Amino acid sequence: MRYLLLVVSAVAWLIMPLSARAADRTVVLAVHHADCALCAPIVKGTLERVKGVETVNVSQPNKMADVTAKVTFDNSATSVPMLIAATTKAGYPADVAR
Repeated sequence: MRYLLLVVSAVAWLIMPLSARAADRTVVLAVHHADCALCAPIVKGTLERVKGVETVNVSQPNKMADVTAKVTFDNSATSVPMLIAATTKAGYPADVAR
């Protein structure tokens, strides 16, 4: 019984730092070539399908402007380069908004 308790404690101690690193992160992307009324929903859907993405809010000041996407994601499941790759693959290159 003591051995089992020792093993469980050791495993919990090893796993704890991994779970402490997992955290939500928010990034704002400037998405280019998204200058029509249908582009914003396409960009939103593309980002929502990326594993680890929790929320996506897109804004387009007018129907002829590029899209800005505010994305909240689990940084242990995805990353900013993966988000940019997803929009770029869909035909909308992006970068981190300044």
